[in-house]
Amino acid sequence: MSRILTTHVGSLPRTKELLEANAKRAQGAIANDEYLRILQDSANQVVAKQLELGIDIVNEGEYGHAVKEEINYGPWWNYIFPRLTGLENIDRERLDAAIAKQPTDKVVLSEFMERRDFQKFADVYATTSAGESTHNEETSSATFPAITGEITYVGQEEVARDVALLRNALQANNSTNRGFMAAVSPGSAVRLTNEYYDDQDAAVLAAAPAMHEEYKAITDAGFSVQIDAPDLAESWDQINPEPSLQGYQDFLKIRVDAINKAIEGLPKEQTVLHVCWGSWHGPHSTDIPFADIIDVLMEAKVGAMSFESAGPSHAHEWRVWENRQLPEGYKLYPGVISHNVNAIENPRLVADRIHTFADLVGPENVVASADCGLGGRIHRDLAWAKLDALVKGAEIASKELF
Repeated sequence: MSRILTTHVGSLPRTKELLEANAKRAQGAIANDEYLRILQDSANQVVAKQLELGIDIVNEGEYGHAVKEEINYGPWWNYIFPRLTGLENIDRERLDAAIAKQPTDKVVLSEFMERRDFQKFADVYATTSAGESTHNEETSSATFPAITGEITYVGQEEVARDVALLRNALQANNSTNRGFMAAVSPGSAVRLTNEYYDDQDAAVLAAAPAMHEEYKAITDAGFSVQIDAPDLAESWDQINPEPSLQGYQDFLKIRVDAINKAIEGLPKEQTVLHVCWGSWHGPHSTDIPFADIIDVLMEAKVGAMSFESAGPSHAHEWRVWENRQLPEGYKLYPGVISHNVNAIENPRLVADRIHTFADLVGPENVVASADCGLGGRIHRDLAWAKLDALVKGAEIASKELF
């Protein structure tokens, strides 16, 4: 390799036609053949746009994870619900009863609105877009998804459709670029109220073989699987009161064990672990320091790690890679553009950020990426402008590093 490769974290702005088709599909107002045509056409367009900008490792924009709104933070997670057995919607009374039965001797998650950052900056979240992720129709419901039976995978048709979206889009664009697809981690997949398993740890471990099926379908197609695991960082804020650091690290180890179980037998070079502190636009004052969790995260037997390093809360944490020996072949996918600010990064700044990581681990081990998914988080025009800055910054860095 004689240059810095570029990629991103999966979610890209949906085409307006696809948003409309998703809304019609939710109402049963569109024929399946017509919907699939629009879905594939949209995937072809989003791959074409990535190739036009110069992105090296592309995806289908997560277009198979249906969403009806321009701004929506949920599809990276809730897409998995129809693909698993053992889940059903329960009412508030059952939810409260299940929460009351949670063990008191283990670290457990609070409800979303009980996050410590939300409590600390309640007025901010109530009056600005910082709370946007909690006030759309996807999360406003009288019922709540919960684990009520054995978790198994039944999403074979859906993941095959998603794989075909990317394969067909690459063919339509006559591209031989590498491709990747995002899939939720076992721990994130079952971040739900549990009525069935002995405890939440048991539910997480039970989700591992289910998620293995989805990951394998992706890698068997020749694509890399990006395992979306914000549960390995942003969940710290959703534990109220704040746990001990050791208690949280033990909590994470179970989730890393589940990831390792889920990727058994898969090509390591086709597995990327994505870690972030949540994509909502808020203060993030209670984010856990990267240094406190990095050793546990490195126990995941993946081939690369994608992580936030451009936003104002975590741009300083490149230091966790100082004096750290990477496993052979291991790659870093640092975020060098942020989903958390609307300002477009200058390509020189992007190049400087790439330099920081290249100086620490070697340029051959760095792939320039984004902090988190851009689709559903910021305006579509900003998302594409930021990716353009990413590519231009990587070009500058490549000329200076190689």
